[in-house]
Amino acid sequence: MRVILVGCEYVGTTTLAHAIDDWLDANMGTRFSLIHDHWKIPHTSGHPDDSTPEEQAWLLAASPKFKEMHQRHSLYYHAQVGTFSHEDGMVIGGAIEDGVYGPMFFGYGGKDQPLDRETVQHQWERTILHFTDETVLVHVTADSDVISRRMHDDPHENMVISEGDIDRVKSRFAELVDWSILSNKIQVDNSGAIEDTMNDFIRKMEPYLTDSDRKRIKDHSTNR
Repeated sequence: MRVILVGCEYVGTTTLAHAIDDWLDANMGTRFSLIHDHWKIPHTSGHPDDSTPEEQAWLLAASPKFKEMHQRHSLYYHAQVGTFSHEDGMVIGGAIEDGVYGPMFFGYGGKDQPLDRETVQHQWERTILHFTDETVLVHVTADSDVISRRMHDDPHENMVISEGDIDRVKSRFAELVDWSILSNKIQVDNSGAIEDTMNDFIRKMEPYLTDSDRKRIKDHSTNR
């Protein structure tokens, strides 16, 4: 199973990623070797992020030129070192997340700038397609009032968005999901309980399960 989860901050992509990982373990007897979540500046390192407050402040103070280069190199690296050439791969955000937040909040990647992120997104996706056409792009959504409530109840350290950004950020994610050249796409709403979201995810993923996925599910069920 190879999946890319994308969606506005606070829709719960990280929570869903770990729920999918648990489902993989329960139904196939395996887990993702890593969950790659590196594209919300300043949380751009580690599995999960392990940057110190001082390091985060340093990255936030860096120039748009450096931020752009850092994120682009991370994108290209993760498209080619095994995430999509292996049997299972999980990315949260990737080129779409960078394509939303870079131009909106960090001063790089807009349509009138070098290395605009719509172009970079398609370059990144073509690299993925070089390895496999089985990757599924999962657009994770949530109601705006739910995102706002989560933002107030459990604020992220150095969060990217503010409450006034929610609707335009959600809209841009939808545009870039539509722009994607990855043909396998699903959308799940994570406004409620993660168990409900997982049920929706599993139902919508079923047509995209690979022969290997189906065999592992059958073998794991038989061996229980």
